[in-house]
Amino acid sequence: MNEHILISYSFDGKGGGVELSGDDISHQIKDEKLAWVHMDACHPDTKKWLEKEATYLDPFIIEALIADETRPRMTQIGDGVLLILRGVNLNENAEPEDMVSIRMWIDKNRIISLRRRKLMAAQDIKDRLNNGKGPKDSGEFLSMLISRLSERMQPVLTELDTMSDDIEEKILEGVNSSLREAIIDVRKQAIIFRRYMAPQKDSIGQLLMADLSWIDESNKRHLHESYNHITRYVEDLDAIRERAQIVKDEIANIIADRLNNNMYVLSIIAAIFLPLGFLTGLLGINVGGIPGAENSNAFMVFCMILAVIVFLQIVLFKKFKWL
Repeated sequence: MNEHILISYSFDGKGGGVELSGDDISHQIKDEKLAWVHMDACHPDTKKWLEKEATYLDPFIIEALIADETRPRMTQIGDGVLLILRGVNLNENAEPEDMVSIRMWIDKNRIISLRRRKLMAAQDIKDRLNNGKGPKDSGEFLSMLISRLSERMQPVLTELDTMSDDIEEKILEGVNSSLREAIIDVRKQAIIFRRYMAPQKDSIGQLLMADLSWIDESNKRHLHESYNHITRYVEDLDAIRERAQIVKDEIANIIADRLNNNMYVLSIIAAIFLPLGFLTGLLGINVGGIPGAENSNAFMVFCMILAVIVFLQIVLFKKFKWL
């Protein structure tokens, strides 16, 4: 039972395919007729199967296919390509920015792909093969896979851009701590997305420049379209990241201004009550000779003096433009 093999097909060259099982998989993956095997990189039998059945692969290719951590890259070896790509994580209870990798060895006669988490683009190609609308050759498989990965990125990035717009709009209504946390989250997502999309753009660009017999002009046109899309995504992520930083700075400035205004008001109040506190403290000492101690109207007179002092202070503050 090949539990480590998730998808296996032999292509008929017309857009359809025959699902393989058992020993047919090992036979077809070595045959000149195009075959595709999609495996679970986390399964312990995957490496053993590759070492046994894919003897034509260099050991470093096998290690790259089953590596724990990967970044998008493209390495041409002869007429084949080691390709590692990323797609948005649309699995249940997952964060989209936690992008899912697909690792592939692809040449004219065989496609060996691995994943650690479910990738919907691979399922899309399987469904197309079942409906007779799948890829006819390796070049079309590659262009179709990259196209499906790119198409699923757009809604996620559009939502991220909308979140940024909403936060900017809410700033005009008032700033609170939740907005600060939200814009930090947007910027964090943009940084993580770009970390994988920028090298993925470079990998697709290298594919366009590669001299591979199984990538024809039609495939290159589709790859160029995907390259343009992901270039725009990277530019959008740069813009979102810069906007998020500007919004974050604006929020910090608004909070600082609010704090400065509060401190200003407190300073004015303290400045007004400083001489009043001095006078009341001076007259409140318990010693003989306090002026007005024997006069019943002394308290009212003292309150009027304090009011005049406050009035004079306000006049002076306005003259010096402190108010």
